[in-house]
Amino acid sequence: MVDVFSAHRHDGEAVLDKTKTALVIIDMINEFCKPGGKMVLPGYEKLMPQQKALIAAARENGVPVIFVVDSHRKNMRRDREWVKRTPHGTENTWATEVIEDLDVQDDDIMVVKHRYSAFFQTDLDLVLKDMLVSQLVVCGLVTNICVRSTVHDAFFEGYDVVVPHDACAATGPREHLSTLYDIATHFGVVADTDAVIEGMASGRPIANHVFEDDGAAGGAAE
Repeated sequence: MVDVFSAHRHDGEAVLDKTKTALVIIDMINEFCKPGGKMVLPGYEKLMPQQKALIAAARENGVPVIFVVDSHRKNMRRDREWVKRTPHGTENTWATEVIEDLDVQDDDIMVVKHRYSAFFQTDLDLVLKDMLVSQLVVCGLVTNICVRSTVHDAFFEGYDVVVPHDACAATGPREHLSTLYDIATHFGVVADTDAVIEGMASGRPIANHVFEDDGAAGGAAE
């Protein structure tokens, strides 16, 4: 079926300036990845090669690495996330720590969020402005919830956004593809990790891949 509305889009490329770019990694925490977590998305290991490559490329090119962690206070009477989700991510516990696989460094930046979006009532926008960042590479968990919410808010806050689709995972293949389609047609540029790393290092244009029915973007982590 033809998406007549999205057919009016502008399929521009992304050109990353590494002096103005940050890598934002969403919710790669024990609660969502490791046995014992309350909301584990199986198969996070499949994202590790791509995310580690992105982190290495960012550090090599002087691009800030920002880890965003989902965290919730105890004894809240009505945490909004818990209205639709199992209570999870108790602050200052093992659950909200970034997984050891990603080897967080002292120079990396940590942003704590209490809702889906990394921008909602956090200091992320202030951090980015203080670092003179105007372009974001966003990846992590999960494509159709927290990655999506963050990308939407980034777009509306004026940031150029690139999403490496193979460094993200969703709650299912359908959700992954539909979210990538929406991002590519309305909010940013979608590409694979290799293309993003090449573009980050060289400044060459990164083509926007609009996933429709080809299924090439994968889906859930498992």
